[in-house]
Amino acid sequence: MKLWEQALVGPETTLRDALQTIDVAGSQMVLVVDRDRVLLGTLSDGDARRGLLRGLGLADPVALAMHRQPTVATAGESRQSMLATMRRLGLHQLPVIDERRRVVGLEIVDDYFAAQPRENWVVIMAGGRGVRLDELTRDTPKPMLRVGSRPLLETIVREYVQQGFRNFWLAVNYKAEQIESHFGDGGAFGANIHYLRERERLGTAGALGLLAEAPGEPFIVTNADLLTKEDYGDMVDRHVASGADATMAVRDYEMQVPFGVVREKDGRIEAIDEKPIHRFVVSAGIYVLSPQALAHVPKDTMFDMPSLFETLAQNGKRTRCHPIDGYWLDIGRATDYEKANSDFDEVFR
Repeated sequence: MKLWEQALVGPETTLRDALQTIDVAGSQMVLVVDRDRVLLGTLSDGDARRGLLRGLGLADPVALAMHRQPTVATAGESRQSMLATMRRLGLHQLPVIDERRRVVGLEIVDDYFAAQPRENWVVIMAGGRGVRLDELTRDTPKPMLRVGSRPLLETIVREYVQQGFRNFWLAVNYKAEQIESHFGDGGAFGANIHYLRERERLGTAGALGLLAEAPGEPFIVTNADLLTKEDYGDMVDRHVASGADATMAVRDYEMQVPFGVVREKDGRIEAIDEKPIHRFVVSAGIYVLSPQALAHVPKDTMFDMPSLFETLAQNGKRTRCHPIDGYWLDIGRATDYEKANSDFDEVFR
């Protein structure tokens, strides 16, 4: 909610004035704070009604009717996580507080479904074949494999369109005609789609060298074999706020060793770790780049995204991570493809 500060009231505010604030702010609640904006409680229409039924009057202070232990989100928490909390608890709004419990925002569930148009480009690397999927991609490019009721790439495009993104560049190579025939200029999907045609495979970043000009603002680059439920706009906004040249979406990954791991020294066993779990932070295959990052992409050369990030760092540019924790599936193997089809109706329909 952009004008969330309108929903702030002091504990001495009358119920009448608090209800008028709810009506004006359109927030469905007011946030009751002290002089330092520390959250004391919240008051909704329902809280006010229950207070009046208990015998309170409209001239009584909100402190007598407010909910003193509201559910809150913390500053820095992802919008996807906040939405999950609101969905799980059936909430329509969620105060956001900092480490001192000072109010720094108010999330409204309806805001998540009223996407504002975004001019940021989305470049989707759709040129790969997907050799690990073997028979499945012999006649069909990997991005066009059907997951659920439609091609994988169509679901990716639709997810971005639903969040207000309209301008797409699809980097194509293997059986590109199937992709271009299906999407055309993107009008049927509410998008403007252009193509970067690779004469040979250029890797996960090399196709960026085919752009005729740099965009005017930060843009997203994503692999075409990912199914996610991520807030892409939030990722772009955090990239801009950080002043970074390049942002990489990352997620936690766990790997369990299926054996007892022996720690030894000079042939003597010191300890045995039974089936230990190793945890890593891995790339999620989604990136935000500022326009100036394109100057570091070579022309007509195989070039992968890790190499771009390394090059940027070596040249003193700022690179950063953006943790994601929502649904994410990299369709690299047949088992992943089966899981994608199994999950589709629940996650994407």
